[in-house]
Amino acid sequence: MSTSPSPPAVLMIGTGEYTTGYVHGLASDSDKSAGVVALSMFDFRSRGKVGRVGMCGVNGKKFPGIREHMKRQIGDVYQGLDTACETWPADDAVDPKAYVSASATYGRGDVAIVFTPDDTHFDIAMECVKKGMHVMVTKPIVKTLEDHKALAAAAKANNVLVCVEVHKRLDPFYADARDRAIPLGPLQYMASYMSQPKHQLETFKAWAGKSSDISYYLNSHHVDFSEWVFHGRARPVRVTAAASTGVAAARGIDTEDSITLTVVWENFTSPRTLGTAVYTASWVAPKSDVHSQQRFFMMLGSGEINVDQAHRGYSVATDAGGYASSNPLFMKYTPTNGKFAGQASYGVRSFENFIDACNSINKGDKAPGDYDDGSLASVNTTVQGTAILEAGGRSL
Repeated sequence: MSTSPSPPAVLMIGTGEYTTGYVHGLASDSDKSAGVVALSMFDFRSRGKVGRVGMCGVNGKKFPGIREHMKRQIGDVYQGLDTACETWPADDAVDPKAYVSASATYGRGDVAIVFTPDDTHFDIAMECVKKGMHVMVTKPIVKTLEDHKALAAAAKANNVLVCVEVHKRLDPFYADARDRAIPLGPLQYMASYMSQPKHQLETFKAWAGKSSDISYYLNSHHVDFSEWVFHGRARPVRVTAAASTGVAAARGIDTEDSITLTVVWENFTSPRTLGTAVYTASWVAPKSDVHSQQRFFMMLGSGEINVDQAHRGYSVATDAGGYASSNPLFMKYTPTNGKFAGQASYGVRSFENFIDACNSINKGDKAPGDYDDGSLASVNTTVQGTAILEAGGRSL
């Protein structure tokens, strides 16, 4: 049985846009100005699902601004949500290894949520796993197949749950598409596209082209979806990549504008057959009615599926914000009767399902291996995605 208090304590590692909505001293101008991770954890705490909440970054000098931002964007907006949390490093310190001392104050069975630059995921996750913490890491979980296998082995040795945060699995359109795709037979062809507007290059300029690229950042969504759909039914056997350049370079950022991966999947049919998937990701799109274009087409042996995640038939136009296609299925930020009402949003449910699983493991009701059944994106069931993304990087 776990020595962790019930409910578990949570350490958020990373203080950027997805965690807090705070970017370059201001609220993000994306669709996540209130963040997702911290808002979700504060809501879970208010509902008794988690206990102590902490946040760890690199530059402690940002924390006064982050606290004020969270008060303004969360505490002042939603009744009953306390934004108080412990922070590392100290407000006058800069420490890239602050996660070591922060995680040392947590116990076995507690939870770490990691949203940091891609090349830091492995070291941070391993540190927390060795301390007996359950860990959820934003995609990509790591950048190489070697690191993925090492992290999976460490999770098994320490009897903890390690998962990738891939909320598209909780999107009702994608979840239904996955269930419909399975009986439609082997893959013939798939094409996916995902983008963000070019002003996001300023948000990510600290790491864009240095610690990662747009394929790891965005293609990872549809690569994971493919792995989820074809788990046990197909495997990737060949990956080639091509890139477009010019826009980021003109802004002084040495990185690709768009990256396309062409992946050949071997279907486990008799006899075995081949299918082709083309994944394209870009962060130089123009500003439009949505922050992120997201869509795919999939043709299978006896049917085809089209999903346009960005357009759900719901649009809003205001004098201040202009025209926008809204998606409260991802995050419902608008309060209901003064309270946060986004618990059913798949951006929140992705974390809540993980927290619930950790609670079940800590109580002895479940084992980490029980979640290798596809109910969560566990470290043991996401190996192919890492292999594809790493192969794409090598191809470039």
